[in-house]
Amino acid sequence: MLTTQSIFDRYQAVRSRFPNVAARTETVDITCLLDIADDVDAFVFDAFGVLNVGETMIPGADHRLDQLRERGCAIRILTNAASYDRSGAVAKFKRLGLTLSDDEIITSREAALLYLTQGQWGVIAADTDRLIDLPATALRLGDDPKDYDMVDKFLFLSTSNWTTDRQDLLKQAMQNRPRTLFIGNADLAAPRDDGFSVEPGHFGHLIADLFPEKVRFFGKPFPEVYDLVEATLPDVPKDRIAMCGDTLHTDILGAAARGWRTVLVTQDGLFAGYETNTFSNKSNLFANWRLGRI
Repeated sequence: MLTTQSIFDRYQAVRSRFPNVAARTETVDITCLLDIADDVDAFVFDAFGVLNVGETMIPGADHRLDQLRERGCAIRILTNAASYDRSGAVAKFKRLGLTLSDDEIITSREAALLYLTQGQWGVIAADTDRLIDLPATALRLGDDPKDYDMVDKFLFLSTSNWTTDRQDLLKQAMQNRPRTLFIGNADLAAPRDDGFSVEPGHFGHLIADLFPEKVRFFGKPFPEVYDLVEATLPDVPKDRIAMCGDTLHTDILGAAARGWRTVLVTQDGLFAGYETNTFSNKSNLFANWRLGRI
């Protein structure tokens, strides 16, 4: 069973794979994002633990986004969820009750797909994912070991149908013939209504423990998604962008390494029920600001 402590400890164990970041020494507590709206031109939000928990929108999240827009702030959602193509991501936020324009949403899936090269990709995806944004040569992987052996490269998008047996097939295929493995969602876990779900980053790091040169991660804290966000904000200085997230090693570390400012959101995500200074002190990761909900 995943816990806040076990997730944090695993992030610490694989931290050498993350971007380097200059250490901060303290975090300033604020009551809401309006407190810092004059210092920020663009707010970038993680989804899980900040705007929603599972399929439930966090109360007041939609109202706060509207208030920030009224103050002239740009809004972006930067999510490591890779189970949906763009239309699916837009539809999900609509189901949650969040009013977002298409260009306000950036996903780690989009970043990963930009780097796909020629060859047949073995894809680990949800059964409901139609894979229409992938090359025609993509092959959905399941329980047939021959499929794992025949593909040229691997793309891991979703854990919704993933099992320990399938992970063993992937591991065996890599041992038989090491190949490129793209992880479309770098998260180890995500907060749900009933606990934490295991995400592709968890399984990706298990393979990277064995074949570190073959695994490439996409999404926070890795740089490609920040390239996509900044491309949509060409006139905004990096130190006028604020990342709002619930996880120190993805949201806070990645944005700080980029030169953005950061807001740790504590009430509903990874650190719900915990005093976050304990984890900041151990990891030497401090956000610029901290609050319970946005």
